[in-house]
Amino acid sequence: MAVKNALSNFLRLESAGGILLVIAAAVAILMANTPLASLYNSFLNVPVEVAVGQVELRKPLLLWINDGLMAIFFLLVGLEIKREVLEGELSSKDQIILPAVAAIGGFAVPALIYVAINWDGGDTLNGWAIPAATDIAFALGVLSLLGSRVPLSIKVFVTTLAIVDDLMAIIVIAVFYSQDLNTGALLFAFAGWMLLFFMNWMGVTRTAVYLVIGTIIWVAVVKSGVHATLNGVMVALAIPLKVKDEHGHSPARHLEHTLHPWVAFVILPLFAFANAGVSFAGMGMKDLGQPVTLGIIAGLFVGKQIGVFLTSWIVIKLGWSRMPAGGTWPLLYGAAMLTGIGFTMSLFIGTLAFEHGEFDYSAAVRLGVLVGSLLSAVCGYLLIRLTTSTRDADGPVPAAQT
Repeated sequence: MAVKNALSNFLRLESAGGILLVIAAAVAILMANTPLASLYNSFLNVPVEVAVGQVELRKPLLLWINDGLMAIFFLLVGLEIKREVLEGELSSKDQIILPAVAAIGGFAVPALIYVAINWDGGDTLNGWAIPAATDIAFALGVLSLLGSRVPLSIKVFVTTLAIVDDLMAIIVIAVFYSQDLNTGALLFAFAGWMLLFFMNWMGVTRTAVYLVIGTIIWVAVVKSGVHATLNGVMVALAIPLKVKDEHGHSPARHLEHTLHPWVAFVILPLFAFANAGVSFAGMGMKDLGQPVTLGIIAGLFVGKQIGVFLTSWIVIKLGWSRMPAGGTWPLLYGAAMLTGIGFTMSLFIGTLAFEHGEFDYSAAVRLGVLVGSLLSAVCGYLLIRLTTSTRDADGPVPAAQT
């Protein structure tokens, strides 16, 4: 019962955060397309500098949000992944196989569609991972609007799929979107991570110690050329989960509980506000046909639903897993559509994909992500709405289909 209550609280928090994401993005788009555009751009370009001795970091506010605050987001993602692997939905083969395989299909097919559209595009190929991501908060926000039409098992399926999706995104960022490596800084960061894992092994349970050392490592990672999101995950994996501190808390669980509202209601909405403000001035239908934009839209809206649903269908038909309890094929297909809401993660990968390129594709990325995510959200919502009926949330759930 405690696990179910914790999961329900998690889903409610993510759902509310998803709604706030929509509001933040809408405000950004409004400002970018009104006389407030200059104020919006000036805000994002405010220089912020932090210096300690000879070490200094000077970046515009936008990059502090994308590199600094998003590192905290990935710290939370790392904590969630660790908990799910050791104790949750990722700890059992029976529980993990369906969402894991679906996540792989939902990652690969959108990427292949993007590559096919941008095959002769040169630098535009760097954006192949943009449509492969799923925004868990946004997707759960849409599911929350459907109320009791969607059983808890489908929400768990989407959540687990998105967590596996995040794990693959982290690997892609570390391998493909890290450039101009500084070996000295990277070795320093690696030594710091080893120190954190040694502390875990020695039974250190004070979260503050991990976070202080993790912050120092973050500076080294920023200087190393590896994206700072990797540090958030590594620090999370080192924080103890199954032991208790002097207050009787699991350090990892307590930190996850503490960070969750800050990430859901501050960090992600601020990121959405900072990155969703695309100006439509001078744009026309022809812009939707540009390779980068079209590749992202097709990847998110077509690739995601095909990749997730087709692999899920294969896994269920082969008997490797069962349909989530209370689920139906139309409901599962609607959920697959909703995984095409890339939004936060797609925008984030988009900021990295062309960071060192010759051309600026930021407007094309934002347009593609917004249109692809909106299509996925609206069509997924309508499909589920039209093919399901309300149910008693506390009553019996129909038997799983095979």
